[in-house]
Amino acid sequence: MAIFGAKAQMGIQDVIRWFLPREDHFYGFLENQAKVAYAGAIALRKFATNDSSAVQAREEVQKYEHQGDGIVRDMEEALAKTFVTPIDREDLQKLSSELDTVLDLTNGAIRACVLLGVETPTEPMKQLIEIIVECTQKIDEAIPKLRKQQYTELLAVARELRLIEKRADTIYREAVSTLFRADATGSSLQRATGGAYREGFSDARVLIREKSVLDDLENAVDQCDSIADTLTNLSVKNG
Repeated sequence: MAIFGAKAQMGIQDVIRWFLPREDHFYGFLENQAKVAYAGAIALRKFATNDSSAVQAREEVQKYEHQGDGIVRDMEEALAKTFVTPIDREDLQKLSSELDTVLDLTNGAIRACVLLGVETPTEPMKQLIEIIVECTQKIDEAIPKLRKQQYTELLAVARELRLIEKRADTIYREAVSTLFRADATGSSLQRATGGAYREGFSDARVLIREKSVLDDLENAVDQCDSIADTLTNLSVKNG
């Protein structure tokens, strides 16, 4: 009986959406969030390419993070006031939250660099930062397809994001393995991680600060993979 009740409720919601005007500006909120997340990733990349110091990059990323928080608040207020949404309000809120989390983790990574004294990113950090840029760019290009109901294209983007996430996993695991290997000392370690401040790698402080930043970067990529799952579910549900 509960199953039939749920189906009946979904049917009623679909009928209401058919007759009442749809509030398509919710797509605009998501599109703006995706743009801000991509802009935050670009700002982080400036640290990886030596175009900004860690402090400068933190200030710029944090600016975008504040913008993202403002969009989330606007979305939540609009959801509270709107009866009919273009797609289920739970799906809108979930995707909005995931986009915001990507930016939060991007901000967390550069804040960790400043807090822990990572003045120059290691090669694995640079690779993960570039992957975050790649993922957020694809998400920025994908979100407008929701408005256009281009669900086949969304599924294709979701598959691409999952493949990118697997690359990031490999980079992360190899970097962490290097950090903890007992024989990772001297010149071999310096080649693997780069930077004079990493000499004396056995110092636990070096291990902690590098792994902390790697964790934040990997988590940001994982969140992009979660967005891929959400886009897939939305495409199957509404397509």
